[in-house]
Formats: sequence, structure tokens, C-alpha cells
Amino acid sequence: MSVIRYAVFEGTVKDGNTEAFRSAILTDVLPHWRTFPGALAVRVCFENERDPGSAEIPLVLAITYPNRAAVDIALASPARAAAKAATEAVLARYFLGHIHHHITEVTEWVA
Repeated sequence: MSVIRYAVFEGTVKDGNTEAFRSAILTDVLPHWRTFPGALAVRVCFENERDPGSAEIPLVLAITYPNRAAVDIALASPARAAAKAATEAVLARYFLGHIHHHITEVTEWVA
């Protein structure tokens, strides 16, 4: 059974910087995320809408791995260290908030 590690970016993008934030994530950070060892898929999900009263989550990162052991390998890798540095640089410019992570088991049905 595969697993997905989510990074949930809860907070706000600084006023007037939504497009710059998205562009920086895609050009400065995504290339690092794509090099994580064992990653089967990398999904960058930008929020366009949310229910009234819901927390602002401008970005959710979802990386799929074949198993939990692969997650541990990726988290200990030099690729993750490089991605973390790139992420922190982008967040310092554009984001006010925090990130929390969730590791989930995947049951998938594809239509």
C-alpha cells in the first residue's frame, strides 16, 4: 500500500503576492521536491476557494511513496535538505503562517 506525505501550508500569502508565491514554488522549490528518492508522484495544490470560516491553506504538497520506509529515506536525504532551504527562502518572502505534515495510507479508486 502506498503512502502520501502531505505538507499543509496554513496561513496567508502576503498581500498582492499570490502569483509571485505560486511562481516561486513552481520554479524554485518544485524541482527539489521532484528529486526526493523514492517519490512516485509530486502534487502541488494551490488553493483557489474554501468554505466560509475555513483555515487559509494557500498550498498543499502531496508526495506519494511506495511505503513508509521510502518516506524515511526521503526525509533523511540531501534532496530534502536542499528543498527545505529553498522552501524557507520562498516562505520568508511571501508567506505568513506555518506548515504541518501528515502521512497517510492510500486507498484509491480511479474512475
